[in-house]
Amino acid sequence: MHIVFAASECVPFAKTGGLADVVGSLPPELVKLGHEVTVYLPLYAGVKAHIKAPIDGEWPYAIRSITIPFESYNRFIGIVDGGRRGGVQYYFVDCPELFDRLGLYGTKDGDYPNNWERFGLFCRAVLEATKILGVPQIFHVHDWQAALIPVYLRTVYSLDPMFQHSGTVLTIHNAGYQGWFPPVTTERLLFPWDLFTLDKVEQFDNFNFLKGGLVFSDMLTTVSRKYAEEIQTAEFGEKLEGILHARAADLVGILNGVDYAQWDPATDGNLAAHFSPDDLAGKRQCRADLLHAFGLEKVADKTAVIGIVSRFATQKGFDFVAEIADKLVERDVVVVALGSGEPVFERFFRDWAFRNQGQVAVQIHYDEALAHKVEAGSDMFLMPSRYEPCGLNQIYSLKYGSAPVVRATGGLDDTIDEWHPKQGTGTGFKFEGLNAWGLLDAIDRALVAFKDKKSWKKLMRNGMARDYGWAQPAREYAKVYEDVVKRRG
Repeated sequence: MHIVFAASECVPFAKTGGLADVVGSLPPELVKLGHEVTVYLPLYAGVKAHIKAPIDGEWPYAIRSITIPFESYNRFIGIVDGGRRGGVQYYFVDCPELFDRLGLYGTKDGDYPNNWERFGLFCRAVLEATKILGVPQIFHVHDWQAALIPVYLRTVYSLDPMFQHSGTVLTIHNAGYQGWFPPVTTERLLFPWDLFTLDKVEQFDNFNFLKGGLVFSDMLTTVSRKYAEEIQTAEFGEKLEGILHARAADLVGILNGVDYAQWDPATDGNLAAHFSPDDLAGKRQCRADLLHAFGLEKVADKTAVIGIVSRFATQKGFDFVAEIADKLVERDVVVVALGSGEPVFERFFRDWAFRNQGQVAVQIHYDEALAHKVEAGSDMFLMPSRYEPCGLNQIYSLKYGSAPVVRATGGLDDTIDEWHPKQGTGTGFKFEGLNAWGLLDAIDRALVAFKDKKSWKKLMRNGMARDYGWAQPAREYAKVYEDVVKRRG
């Protein structure tokens, strides 16, 4: 089967979040299953360092020129051949006036106002390119930036014989990002005005890219079983719960995998020492190295190290952390936090660390190597998210023997099982509801468990034994593709 991935991000080329990890990791696994996979991405300024240098000042074009029409003008784009990696073919949509920017979606001052044009063009460019480079059985599109591909296929391209048997799968990585634009976007992108209705792309008098994809895709997936349930409710559906509930039979939750080639304490080059379930000795050295990196010295073995690596945002539950902060430092713990985000939480962490020097330390930035050190050196890892479609850090934490303390939502609920010391089962600690004291209670349960070192090692090994690699998700996606192919005939 030939599958085309269309997305706005993919490691190692361009990344702002977990979408990039999925688009980078899933296609090679599908190739291992015998499928042909092609990935289309925009040619951002930052992408160019990752592909073959220009020949005589010119990029290696697979297609030199494609005309993309708009309401009152045309744009002319090229398709750059990114070569094969892991058996996957990569192509990049080259439109310098729209994509040759360092920011993927905007600047510190906000989103680019012409994102409707940038990603509308991207969607149509992918369709036009496949007519020359290979029409797939499945277009697998990701988030709002690629969601117009199924809309175009079933409207503007509905009579094109080349696409008669092409099916579509849309993956929702985060329902909070939808691509809202003014009504005039309809005619600017050359859609018929009968598309701008409540049962299609219109929402609150806006043109909604993601909603269009939800309506017109053959199948929908999202990144965990629990999140697939949650987004059908008013609490998590971001005003799309009606259409998602109506399409519940076509909505499948498939948990994201992780890349254990990058995240394995037995081989991780960022660590002071390696360790594994059979030999945990290196964990102690990693703990000491982490504390040194954050300027914390003379921390007793009996003191629990709580790690945080995150975007500092309300969505991530840091208002809960702020509410219990003074109570938490009354416990026998030290806290190390790495990240950046909303100014109110950056100030909170700086102030908390200033008031509790020697017990709380924060670094307001992101550092990949240090993120690995936090996973390896902490005893517990905190993720109290208000919602979390999948989450990856809790999965990394399991592998690195750091017990996750999480809110029971989305992928956090799917991947973490509550620790039961009498049975010796479970991998972490969970709390329900939007309650800061529920979080503190979960931390207290973890601290009680931490005192029994023999039992704690059992908990660590339980987590380290879990396999959340990409092989199983790839098989589940392949089943979705097969179902769509059967539907399309």
